Amino acid sequence: MNTATNEINILVTKMRDPSNGISIKDRRWFFRTYPTCFVGSELVDWMVTNGVAESRSVALAIGQNMLSLNLFKHVTKDHPFKDEYLFYRFAQDELTLRGIEGENISWVDLLPVNASNEQMLPAIPALDQEMQILKTFVSLPLDVHNSRLLDNVHPARFNNPEGSITYNILVIGAGAAGLVTAAGSAGVGAKVALIEENLLGGDCLNFGCVPSKALLRCARAIGELKEIHKLGVYVEPPRIDFAAIMARMRKLRADLSPNDSVSRFQNELGVDVFIGKAKFLSKDTVDVDGKQLKFAKCCIATGASAAVPQIPGLLEVPFLTNITIFNLQLLPPRLGIIGAGPIGCEMAQAFARFGSQVTIFARSASILEKEDIDAASVIEKALESDGVIIIKNCTFLSVSNSQNSEEKQQIVVKIQNGTDISEIIFDQLLVSTGRKPNVTDMNLELASVEYNNTDGILVNENLQTTNAKIYAAGDCCTRFKYTHVADFSARIVIRNALFWGSAKISQLIIPWCTYTDPEIAHVGLYERDLQQSKTPYQIFTKHLKDLDRAILDEDADFGGFIKIITEKNSDKILGATIVARNAGDMISEITTAMVAQVGLSTISTVIHPYPTQADGIRQVGDMYNRTRLTPTTRLLLRKLLETIS
Repeated sequence: MNTATNEINILVTKMRDPSNGISIKDRRWFFRTYPTCFVGSELVDWMVTNGVAESRSVALAIGQNMLSLNLFKHVTKDHPFKDEYLFYRFAQDELTLRGIEGENISWVDLLPVNASNEQMLPAIPALDQEMQILKTFVSLPLDVHNSRLLDNVHPARFNNPEGSITYNILVIGAGAAGLVTAAGSAGVGAKVALIEENLLGGDCLNFGCVPSKALLRCARAIGELKEIHKLGVYVEPPRIDFAAIMARMRKLRADLSPNDSVSRFQNELGVDVFIGKAKFLSKDTVDVDGKQLKFAKCCIATGASAAVPQIPGLLEVPFLTNITIFNLQLLPPRLGIIGAGPIGCEMAQAFARFGSQVTIFARSASILEKEDIDAASVIEKALESDGVIIIKNCTFLSVSNSQNSEEKQQIVVKIQNGTDISEIIFDQLLVSTGRKPNVTDMNLELASVEYNNTDGILVNENLQTTNAKIYAAGDCCTRFKYTHVADFSARIVIRNALFWGSAKISQLIIPWCTYTDPEIAHVGLYERDLQQSKTPYQIFTKHLKDLDRAILDEDADFGGFIKIITEKNSDKILGATIVARNAGDMISEITTAMVAQVGLSTISTVIHPYPTQADGIRQVGDMYNRTRLTPTTRLLLRKLLETIS
């Protein structure tokens, strides 16, 4: 604690001293009683009398500063601090009044009267421990939207239950996998404990799917406006309000948070929710904040976090990750992005459309190197058309801090590209080089659970760890780190852990999507997979430029397509890639066919509304059917028709 903070805390203690401080008591105004409060003018009197301030104007300024620091507030939040007969209440008394050991405190109650979108986490002495947890985890702008979010996913001054029973299943981690495991287990009658160290909802709600897609919707609208003249509609160049875009994201995230809330899981689903760090004590016992919880079965669902590459100097600069980029309040004029995977490409396009000059770095010869090469090429052209600078095949030499003539912080990235060495200056730097499983600092050794920092928790096909009582689900143990995979791996855990099931993770057919504009969606195997395994195959491709609805939508020019791979001389679908504006929605038809073991020939019989872009999938089925019309078959059919006629 610094000297200034210590001095002001001493001052507050003196003000609240029952014998020598100001009068703090219940006060009445008209027909309402306001408990445990003091009068503004009396505090000014006290500061002048006790030598804290040399005059009433100085005392008033001190009081206003104290209110801005959340040390006290007006009882109805209607007034700043004034030297008048107005009622105020100290933060400690507010917490006592609301019941620190009883009713939970709302984060919005901790906001100052003049809170704005830029207001950061306040310093409330009685909540210092919880504030420090959140500050360490993420510098979350505490506006009214994030206050609602936190009330749901990390209530202020939350009290853990007793946890004196043996749980049917104990879940560590409240991201997608953990929440589904807890909710599903409770739904079938199990007694469930759910432990979360930080924010319920995990990455998906707080730092992943939800906030990113909120931003991407705004970016898509901007892209549509730039092309709207093709439709004969002419508008003035749009004014882009980055602060409003970010505020919209925070509002929508808060709107969705009740589904992942402590209240829902405790009160509606009957789950015992614990907020704290889980550490194993033995093969069937976990400690959380001093409480020892025993379990019959356990599911580790601790997720993953941003992997930071080893680049000289990177850890010394204030770089962004998928967590902190959504806390930005000001649009960076120059944004650098290390990593050209899905997150990097999505954010590159979005921020370029918002108005940043974006440069994205790729170590390899292609962006989205895990995707179909033709699909990645389409996205590369789309990013470049939005003004994104793409630097491939680069080696990172160093990252460092710098200051310009106005003493503003800048970040310098030094790279080598071939024989050329260059330095590029940015205002913000996003690191998006993949994900690493969260598996450390849980005492997994005491639970006889094997793991490593690369693969995470080691599990078998049934998602069972090396301890037969303990399972794992989601990003901490699976190769495909997607929310929907976390969801369905959790369903496997419920079946296998509670009902002696034998469901296997390998049985899942997993689609995924990169939400650039256009989107890339994929399911199954890639062509390179089949080449490596020397599996005979055939490819059928329908280009959007030959699809009526895409032409009408002005979607025919960016190079989109529907590509489906089947076994050689068979309609069995092995994999598919779609590049289209709504590829993520379209891929589910092919995924359904693969799950149901329906081939391309059957898809060709499915009637689609005309005109739709999804009808292109049916047309790919027609393309397969035409391959069955061999010269011999064609000759036989011609003879048959001649006979009939």
